[in-house]
Amino acid sequence: MRWTLRTATTSYTVELPEHRRWLESHSWGPHGVEHGPSPLANLGGTPYLTEADAAPVEHVPFGRWDGGDATDTELTAAFVDDLTGMRVVLRYRTDPAHDVVLRWVEITNMGDADLRLDRFDSAWVCVPVRPLLTFLAGSWAHEFQRRQLVLPAGRFEIGSTQGVPGHAFAPWLAVQDVDGGLAWGVSLAWAGSWRIDAEVGPSGVTSRAGRQGTVCVRPGETLVTPTVALAFSVDGVDGLSRVWHRYERTIARDRPTKVLYNSWEATEFAVEEHGQLELAAIAADLGVELFVVDDGWFTGRRDDTAGLGDWEPDPAKFPGGFGAFVDKVRALGLDFGLWVEPECVNPKSRLYAEHPDWAYPTPTLIRNQLVLNLGRADVFEFVRAALRRLLTDYPISYLKWDMNRPDAAIDADHVHNYLRILDFLRAEHPDVTVEGCASGGARVDLATIARVDVVWPSDNTGPLDRLTIQHGFLHAHAPHLMSSWVTDSPGFFDVRPRSSAFRFVVAMAGVLGIGADIRSWTPEQRLEATRFVALYKEIRHVIHHGEVHLIGSPADGSCAVQYTTRDRIVVLAWHTGDLSGVPRLPGRADRFRLRGLDDAADYVAGGVTYRGAHLRYAGLPITWTADHDADVIVLDRV
Repeated sequence: MRWTLRTATTSYTVELPEHRRWLESHSWGPHGVEHGPSPLANLGGTPYLTEADAAPVEHVPFGRWDGGDATDTELTAAFVDDLTGMRVVLRYRTDPAHDVVLRWVEITNMGDADLRLDRFDSAWVCVPVRPLLTFLAGSWAHEFQRRQLVLPAGRFEIGSTQGVPGHAFAPWLAVQDVDGGLAWGVSLAWAGSWRIDAEVGPSGVTSRAGRQGTVCVRPGETLVTPTVALAFSVDGVDGLSRVWHRYERTIARDRPTKVLYNSWEATEFAVEEHGQLELAAIAADLGVELFVVDDGWFTGRRDDTAGLGDWEPDPAKFPGGFGAFVDKVRALGLDFGLWVEPECVNPKSRLYAEHPDWAYPTPTLIRNQLVLNLGRADVFEFVRAALRRLLTDYPISYLKWDMNRPDAAIDADHVHNYLRILDFLRAEHPDVTVEGCASGGARVDLATIARVDVVWPSDNTGPLDRLTIQHGFLHAHAPHLMSSWVTDSPGFFDVRPRSSAFRFVVAMAGVLGIGADIRSWTPEQRLEATRFVALYKEIRHVIHHGEVHLIGSPADGSCAVQYTTRDRIVVLAWHTGDLSGVPRLPGRADRFRLRGLDDAADYVAGGVTYRGAHLRYAGLPITWTADHDADVIVLDRV
């Protein structure tokens, strides 16, 4: 038996061999690829191997075929092991709105004894290539670094055991042939510990993805694994990024995220009413639409040693009342936002004194805090009630949810309740924009992305560092999710000075924010900021919804991101290398070859008309100087 699932432009075909012990991959690619022999089929014997070792298996459940059902967009395939009583159901789902296949597994214990599962992948996927792997690696302040690896043999694995997806690797992997061309992608919808691997075998390369950890499934219980999203593109890893962007736009809300100001880098914990209002007034003059008070607003919070868990505004910091303070901010024409870290607690807090058993019994403090066991029903109710009270008592329209403490003790119940609270916020407070943050980019996964409006890729806001971080991020995730600030930070790794224009153009590549101490900015800096904020508002829709092409990389000396809608193109470009010596020496402008244009159409920018063919093959010219290290070019189709 053979089944084909269809997406917008691709077909995903699986088949049940005559022995009926597992499903096998037949083909995955553009519509029509299923008509012909499988490119994954093995023709020879299997000396020193089992048949399953050599086959392009979709999953290796125990036991026998127990039935299935299929449509063009859904497939269910069940297997039963009579010895253990375990029933494994493979589930597939597609949507014609995008080119992503969703897969997960349901494992039911139909026996009389507990089943201990040490590994339970959500999906296996086989592709017939000599694999060039692209993945996103890094550390705190250095997330989403794009890395590539040719895997001629053996096995490659990335993952996290920290209870959150972590800074070290993103739960995302791309596979293409070493000679380029077609590309396949894996992304895991799970906000806890995880694993993705790739292994070269007789059928090509097999990638597996799923949760980390051991689970006991009791008689009558069913374990549902996290969803794995699988993507395909004929245009390589660059094209694969656009497939992910289109998919994420279907699972996220279609709403503009406002230009924000966040007070953290200006005041850190020294939050008090007068200083915050001073910042808010300047931000409003710059054209900012949203003012966010970060850490330091709640009772007992003078530094990071106390206060977490006591989510009441500090009356000493807001002597006129917190509600009156919020009203003053809103009177400036600004929406109001607030930072919270609901899953964590300081030992020096009222909450911990009253409920020490609510925290995981971890002996080591990180950032002077512990993690609440959100998997407990009473902790879940406390967190939900605290957020409901804040959002009901005050007109808060933006919530920055942070998580600064990884903990290997975090289990599936914790992760599920974290996602339940995000669902609660979406359902009960639909007008509140939620930002996902975990000490930077430690919790950027498809499960979180489906429930928040933006994510914070990194705590590193230095311009050159951030450019590299964002370059990697945009390979896996859409720009409307990428919150980015203009600050005065030099960064951590590449601290070469950059212009304020460079910083703005970097931050405009996603959701624009400002985080600098704007009280110290000169009138000229404030005027420049006002112009960039106004320009961003004019082109925001194109940046958030346009088709994205990554042109070059920050390591090339100059690079750009192109955002394209039918009638408008926005190009954000940066210079990071050596100058050409012009005008003292002969030289040429940098040329950025744009993509996805109509060769016969005309495009106008700055009074200059370009033919589409010129922009595609000759390129958009930009001349860099010592004072001009970034640019925004808006081209309108005539």
